[in-house]
Amino acid sequence: MAHDGNDQGNGTASDAASPGTPASRHTPLPSARTQNLRVLEGRFVLERVSDVRTVTPGPDLLALVLGPDGGAVMRRDDLAEDGWRALWNGDDAHDPEATGMLGAIVAPLAASELPVWTAASYDGDLVLVPAGRLEEAVDMLRRAGHQVVL
Repeated sequence: MAHDGNDQGNGTASDAASPGTPASRHTPLPSARTQNLRVLEGRFVLERVSDVRTVTPGPDLLALVLGPDGGAVMRRDDLAEDGWRALWNGDDAHDPEATGMLGAIVAPLAASELPVWTAASYDGDLVLVPAGRLEEAVDMLRRAGHQVVL
């Protein structure tokens, strides 16, 4: 059957799948408070970008975010003194329409006055915290009920 682009399903578990159609890998989590996070290797830096044509894609590029101000780049730089560490919740992909996912991670960090920088992909969220405060961030997230793998 051809796809005409007019279906309005949101990909949640409540949508009935047609016979022979594989189930979506975006299974909503029972609660945004029970996320699994993984700390990515390395340190990252944040850079303002006024012209995205100057950004060279490569293995050190974690994210490029475009906005009205031009944009920003997250890239790996293990030698950065005031670098950031990245946490990722996308290993257990969540539906892009799931609510509260990022808020459940950022809220306990904000309560500790821990700065964050975030970006999202289709399957999950990147949350960067100052490298020198990673242990504090992991502790706060675990106390909030999250599983964090270092």
